[in-house]
Amino acid sequence: MGRSEEEDSFPTQLIDGNGEFNVEGLDTFVKKTKLADRGLSYAVVAIMGPQSSGKSTLLNHLFNTSFREMDAFAGRSQTTKGIWMAKCVGIEPFTLVMDLEGTDGRERGEDDTTFEKQSALFALAVADIVLINMWCHDIGREQAANKPLLKTVFQVMLRLFSPRKTTLLFVIRDKTKTPMELLEPVLREDIQKIWDLVRKPEAHKNTPLSEFFNVEVVALSSYEDKEKVFKQEVAELRQRFFHSISPGGLAGDRRGVVPASGFSFSSQEIWKVIKENRDLDLPAHKVMVATVRCEEIANEKLHHLATDESWLELQKAAEDGLVPGFGRKLSSILEKYFSEYDAEAIYFDEGVRKEKRLLLKSKALDLVYSPYATMLGHLRSNALESFKIRLEQSLNQGKGFANAVRDSRQACLLVFDKGCEDAAVKQATWDASKVREKLCRDIDSHASSAQTARLSELTANYKKRLTQALSEPVESLLEAGGKETWPSIRTLLKRETEAAVTDFLDVVTGFELDHATIDAMVQNLKDYSRSLVEKKAREEAAKILIRMKDRFSTVFSHDKDSMPRVWTGKEDIRAITKDARAEALSLLSVMAAIRLDERPDKIESTLFSTLMDGTVSDTSSHNRSLGDSTDPLASSSWEKVPPRDVLLTPVQCKSLWRQFKSETEYTVTQAISSQEAHKRNNNWLPPAWAIVLMIVLGFNELMMLLKNPLYLLGLFVAFLLSKALWVQLDVPREFQHGALAGVLSVTSKFLPTVMNLLRKLAEEAQGKTTQGVPEYSASQSYRHQSPSHSVSNTVCESVSSNISSLADDDAEYSSPALVQRRNTSNVRETEITEM
Repeated sequence: MGRSEEEDSFPTQLIDGNGEFNVEGLDTFVKKTKLADRGLSYAVVAIMGPQSSGKSTLLNHLFNTSFREMDAFAGRSQTTKGIWMAKCVGIEPFTLVMDLEGTDGRERGEDDTTFEKQSALFALAVADIVLINMWCHDIGREQAANKPLLKTVFQVMLRLFSPRKTTLLFVIRDKTKTPMELLEPVLREDIQKIWDLVRKPEAHKNTPLSEFFNVEVVALSSYEDKEKVFKQEVAELRQRFFHSISPGGLAGDRRGVVPASGFSFSSQEIWKVIKENRDLDLPAHKVMVATVRCEEIANEKLHHLATDESWLELQKAAEDGLVPGFGRKLSSILEKYFSEYDAEAIYFDEGVRKEKRLLLKSKALDLVYSPYATMLGHLRSNALESFKIRLEQSLNQGKGFANAVRDSRQACLLVFDKGCEDAAVKQATWDASKVREKLCRDIDSHASSAQTARLSELTANYKKRLTQALSEPVESLLEAGGKETWPSIRTLLKRETEAAVTDFLDVVTGFELDHATIDAMVQNLKDYSRSLVEKKAREEAAKILIRMKDRFSTVFSHDKDSMPRVWTGKEDIRAITKDARAEALSLLSVMAAIRLDERPDKIESTLFSTLMDGTVSDTSSHNRSLGDSTDPLASSSWEKVPPRDVLLTPVQCKSLWRQFKSETEYTVTQAISSQEAHKRNNNWLPPAWAIVLMIVLGFNELMMLLKNPLYLLGLFVAFLLSKALWVQLDVPREFQHGALAGVLSVTSKFLPTVMNLLRKLAEEAQGKTTQGVPEYSASQSYRHQSPSHSVSNTVCESVSSNISSLADDDAEYSSPALVQRRNTSNVRETEITEM
């Protein structure tokens, strides 16, 4: 054989003489011959026969292999040890041939048939065609060498639960002149006898030989005697191995073929089972081989997917944001690896192949699910943000809230669903419903928050409107404090509240709320308006004392035309004071309780009957001895008035009234003093009867003055001088403190005033103004005359005593404060007098 043929056939020892499987050598053989790429398009041929029967020589000539051949000149001995294999050169389909050790070699001994049976079983389990090399002269002989060989083949066959349909090609070596037509029937008869005599399992007791074997017979001439004929016959036989696995070929009806990529693993497992002397269940073995190989293929594809550049780029893009056509791109990547798996695992057991494909699909989908989920997250986030923007725009355009939510929600979910369709992976049945449900919950949550915010804003606006409509008007009505105050407040409250509620209902209709919610919100507005009025009433009640004093001062100090009173002495201070106090007490009764429910009460009548009539004004020991039971104001609640509506309790009203009277008595006292002073100022003229009498008695003197012009001229000059003195002395002001005090004061200032007047007349007459002469005023003269000053103080003391006497006549106008002020005045007057 040439070296090129040796390199092409790659002879390799598969199992050595000790039964050790050459795993590394087989893997190298598979790689060099590219056996794994053949799928089911390959055939395995094995040869068995007696030792030194020319098996290796036949194979080398038949398949162009380079197995070692026996050297006839070195003696007849064992050449092939164990099992060798090689690639058949020049034959299609790919054909792998195995050369088995001889079955009756003397080297192993007569009783050592273990390896013989193991190798025979291995050949039947692996090979599609088994060549049985036998001598022609052994046909028909009972003790021929072919008998043990056939027995061995049939015996080991029984260890296959489901044997393959194997072709037994009997090669008769060194044929004689006996025609094949006579040899073949004898051979077949011998084969049938051996089959019948072999003990078979119960299940195959009546199974014919043809169920397990196709028997073919071929005869070859002697290689040593007729080498040329031998080679020609071998060449003819070689043609039968072309397309041997096609229908009609030598192995056209084979069963249970292991795909080429699983041949290495299958061979190792078969030999392992045979070595362990276990029954070889070929279907189970086929499944096992398919399981291992399909799993290897699936893992390989999964690893390639995990490191695929296209997938890694798609994964990164998905993390950064939305990827248009994500589902289509990912489906294309997955389909590539699933198709590769299908192509490589197509020849393995269908059930196992599908099972491992499902496992591959599951793992691959688990690998790519995270980016898919990320895509759904992007879609959900974008849809939610889009919903927020759409809703805000719709609301700004004036659309009703509920309609805006529905339209925005529908539009965003439609976009989300289209995005999910674009991201869907064809090979997966992933459901985006949970993400969609979460999106719906997020949309509903935002819509609810937006609704709450809008309703809160709406409610706040209407509360602000009610505040503006009620606050100042209610305050103004409470300040007025009349009989119509609370009816007016109730009317105002009802009118403004109903107007606000009506407008509120028109606006809130767009929210499509349930009746209970709307009723609650309306009630909230009503409660707010009422609480606003109550709050304002409590604020005004806290300032009631100031309001009462202002009301008293207004009524007491102004007449019915709202003009300031001038105390001329004609006014009835007692009646005016009573009216002013009645007005203040009326204001107190108005502010004593909140009257928004139109309940009748007796607050005003109780206050007037108790405080204005004076039944409890006196706090003497006599009244205190009677006990609190006689005082209707000695209580912390009003009759027929709920405690929540009470602004001022009866006890508080009583205390306020006392404080009010105490703080307004000074005003009354001042009015009385002014009235007395006015009366005294008008008493410096003589009475009217005296003036009439003076005119009657001085009539003659008057007529004399009128008849003499000089007297008239003198009178005119005297009038001018008197008028000048009147102005200079300020006589009306001096007589404000009484006639006696006025006379004394005018007398003390008369001479200095006359001198000053004459000096000015002289200076004007001379045409110049006296320089450096200090003015000597009446006030200076008055200040330097201590006796006159003492007299004046004495007169003032007398006037004050008269005023005090007048005030003491009426107990209604007396007060401890006034008495204290009188005492203080007397002390000061005494000190001045002593000075």
